[in-house]
Amino acid sequence: MDGDINATAPGTTPPDSDPARKRRVHGMLKLYYGLNEEGKTVDQAESMDPCDINGPHFDPEVYLNKLRRECSLGELMDQETCMVKQIRSLDSDMQTLVYENYNKFISATDTIRKMKNDFKKMEDEMDCLSTNMASITDFSARISGTLQDQHAQITKLSGVHTLLRKLQFLFELPARLNKCLELQAYAQAVSSHRRARCVLQQYSHMPSFRGIQDDCHAIMDKLAQELRQKFRDGGSSAKDLSECVELLLQLDEPAEELCDKFLSHAQSRLEADLLGLEAETDILEFIDRGCNEFVSSLCLVIASYQELFVNRPQEGELASKNIPQMAIGKLHAFVDALATRYFSLVERRIQEEKSVGDNSLLVRALDRFHRRLQAVAKLLPGSAVPSQGTEIVVRAARERIKQYLAALQSFYLNSLTDVRQALAAPRLATGKDAPASLPELLSTLSASILNQIKSVLASVHLFTAKDITFSNKPYFKGEFCSHGVRESLVVNFIMFVCQSSRQFCESAGDRGGSTPPALLLLLSRLCLDYETSTITYILTLTDEQFLVQHHSPVTAVTALCGEAREAAQKLLNHYVKVQGLIISQMLRKSVETRDWVNTIEPRNVRAVMKRVVEDTTSIDVQVGLLYEEGVRKAHSSDSSKRTFSVYSSSRQQTRYAPSYTPSAPMDTNLLSNIHKLFSERVEIFSPVEFNKVSVLTGIIKISLKTFLECVRLRTFGRYGLQQIQVDCHYLQMYLWRFVSDENLVHFLLDEIVGSTAHRCLDPAPMEQSVIEVICERG
Repeated sequence: MDGDINATAPGTTPPDSDPARKRRVHGMLKLYYGLNEEGKTVDQAESMDPCDINGPHFDPEVYLNKLRRECSLGELMDQETCMVKQIRSLDSDMQTLVYENYNKFISATDTIRKMKNDFKKMEDEMDCLSTNMASITDFSARISGTLQDQHAQITKLSGVHTLLRKLQFLFELPARLNKCLELQAYAQAVSSHRRARCVLQQYSHMPSFRGIQDDCHAIMDKLAQELRQKFRDGGSSAKDLSECVELLLQLDEPAEELCDKFLSHAQSRLEADLLGLEAETDILEFIDRGCNEFVSSLCLVIASYQELFVNRPQEGELASKNIPQMAIGKLHAFVDALATRYFSLVERRIQEEKSVGDNSLLVRALDRFHRRLQAVAKLLPGSAVPSQGTEIVVRAARERIKQYLAALQSFYLNSLTDVRQALAAPRLATGKDAPASLPELLSTLSASILNQIKSVLASVHLFTAKDITFSNKPYFKGEFCSHGVRESLVVNFIMFVCQSSRQFCESAGDRGGSTPPALLLLLSRLCLDYETSTITYILTLTDEQFLVQHHSPVTAVTALCGEAREAAQKLLNHYVKVQGLIISQMLRKSVETRDWVNTIEPRNVRAVMKRVVEDTTSIDVQVGLLYEEGVRKAHSSDSSKRTFSVYSSSRQQTRYAPSYTPSAPMDTNLLSNIHKLFSERVEIFSPVEFNKVSVLTGIIKISLKTFLECVRLRTFGRYGLQQIQVDCHYLQMYLWRFVSDENLVHFLLDEIVGSTAHRCLDPAPMEQSVIEVICERG
């Protein structure tokens, strides 16, 4: 043991000095001795197992025999190695523990030795102090005995001296007051007079004191007059004014009159601050100036007024007059009147902020305005000024929402104007200078509107920023987000887009007014895209950005989507109508301007029919840029080779054989009418679906129906009938591929040829082979 201790002599670093290592050693010792954290013994159930190496009944022989029976040679070797490591670890821990305790014992011995020396020195000093105290006590007793006889005389002389000083103060008081009056030391004069007033009043029956009192009253009246004059001049600072009021109150001036004068004087200064605000300045500078000048001065007036009239201790007769209640009523009326004027200036200035480019300036100004008004609430509890200021902020936010809505609407209309100009641009340019296609225009329009909405939402979101003091108000947490931003801004703008788009369908004229058909098609696709995805995205973005909580009824997404789909349907229907009317106009003029009785034998297809096919092809390409193909019925193999008789399929052409009798036309009309009864009714102006086939079908139905009605109003000769046959066959060769059901085109063209035959003076049809030759050549 000694060898181990000497091996770790002082001055060398002991092994295992790490704190964690020490804690582990102490923990092992506590565990070994059965101690808890407080050092108390823990009652544990003793293990009776002789093989428990940590138990009190451990038997080495039994433990060794058990290991030999149960473990192999390798396991015994491992067990031996483990036990050797544990023994060495315990030896090292015990060595460290002994070393630490050894150092502590040495340190404790040195400390006790030093304490013995210190206490011995202290005992000597205490003996010396006790001797000195005894000597002082003896001297004090001897002095008291010597002065005992003169104590009464000294007390009497002291009283006389004090009285003489008071009399001297009284006799010098008028001169002192005059001096203070000359130096304008009004506070000192009032203080000196108040000290002597009671004494002078008490001894006023004595002539000498009476004269002093009269002189003092005259001087104080003059002082009060100067204070009133200074009060009325209005050139004093707030501190000087407060001092004047305080001195006048001490001179027993009427409190109500002083309140009125104080507020009147303060009003003149505050009105000057208000007049300075009427100059045209930046909104933030305007609010800063108002807060730094008017609001700060108002707070100073309130604080000074309350200190003088409200919070002032009431003593004597003043306590019975209830001055604080009277003063606080006057203060509320005064503050409300001035705040109303200030708020009217602020609201007028806020209304001048029409620019919606940078909203941060206005929000910062409103935040400072609201923040500074909270000082009024702290100084004057119960005042309506803070709530009125909050209402101004709320109204400004609502007005800002209206301005942003107007800006979005203006941006949308301007974007439509740009689209119309792009659609009206000549198509001659190529390359980079070529005008944008319909998909590009649609993508640009949709993206620009969406980006503008996001920009507006970001600007409006400044009202709810965490560093804005009024953002924690109930209005900005609830109604502003749900009804202000979501309903009044986003929903109203979406409704405006739908409604303004529908207005393009209300233009008068056969050609649809001045609205380009391509614009109708583009807007219908825009509204359809809004219905499928854009509306949901915008409202979801708004709800997430503003944490909208729908406590009250709001417009449902499905309702807005239905509105957009209705607008898209109406626009597409109107597009079909406009394009159908354009083609119909060409067909009508071609029928009305021709002499069908005296026309020559047809040699080719009329140019108007070629124009109809060209325009229909152009419309097909245009619609295909924005809408999908759609579903068609299966086409027959001879769709383009269909022939047309002068009557419908139910009529027999043999009726126009040489055995023609006068009764034959009557029978033919009867058969035609019977056929119409059993044929499927064609709805000309039915709503179209959102695909290309349905749109083209609607346009072709309108065009051919117009052709049919124009034919019914004319009379035809033989060659007129044959020309109609050629034209109808040409139309059949090309139009069947644009519609959803080719039988629709067959039926209408049958009707046109049949109606022409009914109105023909000499119904001699052209041979089908000749018709095909003419059409192929055309």
